[in-house]
Amino acid sequence: MPSLTDVPGVRVGHATDLEAATGCTVVLFDRPALGGIDVGGGFTSTRQTDSLRPGGRANEVHAFLLTGGSAFGMEAATGCMGWLEERGVGFQTPAARVPSVPTAVLYDLGIGSATRRPDAAMGRTACADANDGPVQEGNVGAGTGCTVGKRLGYANAWKGGLGSWAAKVDSWTVGAIAAVNALGDIFDPRTGGPIAVARGPLDEWRRQAAEAPGQGAPGKRAIEGNTTLVVVCTDAPLDRNQLCLLARMSHDGLARSIRPAHTPFDGDVVFSASTAPPTELRADDLVLARLGRAAIEVVAEAIVRGVLAASPLHGVPIPP
Repeated sequence: MPSLTDVPGVRVGHATDLEAATGCTVVLFDRPALGGIDVGGGFTSTRQTDSLRPGGRANEVHAFLLTGGSAFGMEAATGCMGWLEERGVGFQTPAARVPSVPTAVLYDLGIGSATRRPDAAMGRTACADANDGPVQEGNVGAGTGCTVGKRLGYANAWKGGLGSWAAKVDSWTVGAIAAVNALGDIFDPRTGGPIAVARGPLDEWRRQAAEAPGQGAPGKRAIEGNTTLVVVCTDAPLDRNQLCLLARMSHDGLARSIRPAHTPFDGDVVFSASTAPPTELRADDLVLARLGRAAIEVVAEAIVRGVLAASPLHGVPIPP
């Protein structure tokens, strides 16, 4: 099956804790890549990401990390950085090499254990596990504790997970990996049919919140812990601005499969990267437009696959 590792120079690894329902996923590059980012949600938590925006001066990305554990999960990035440093990987500063591992977290504390989160050891495990084979999907890595359709709380949610897909555009490849932990419902982007829809009236969480303002009504609690994280990679030679545009276009893949996406209660992030050698000439913007169109479809497919590949966990069922 096509997956992110179809892009040359990309490896993916996971660390998974099924008992605690959490984990992390690393995307490693065989040589430093150029990265970009676009943030679509209102509840985002990241590390080492500002330099990925237009105007950023960090021209090397050595890995991306997607992790559960909410902000606590940032500790896993320390393990990734240590693992890379020990192998001589990093941006050369006057005093030492500093690995670039842009990281984004998702909230999975409502399932499994809220006190066991990805740590430095899990970050190292994910790096050691990284390979260029087909990406594992479902309850693995950052997808372990993912849930979707949560507007009525975990009691009415479905299990989410990790998915991946890839496609060819002319002579280039574009691939994506997605950890799907959305507030919104999941729909098939090809047919528009429902895949995982919260089991209750659309406006029920509003009624519950209105009846118990500030008291943590089930629906109100449900909207506070979400986020879909995506990495899009290509071997096409794109510059920083183009990569940020590619990430922005890729957000349309979230909107095609998740309704609603990019809410104030989701921390939706798309990372992007080019594995092309820095000596290659920048691709024309017409190439970028074709890559972006393909990335939309690839991201939408990765999201659906992440949900369909999931297994029941800690009482959260899979869609029928």
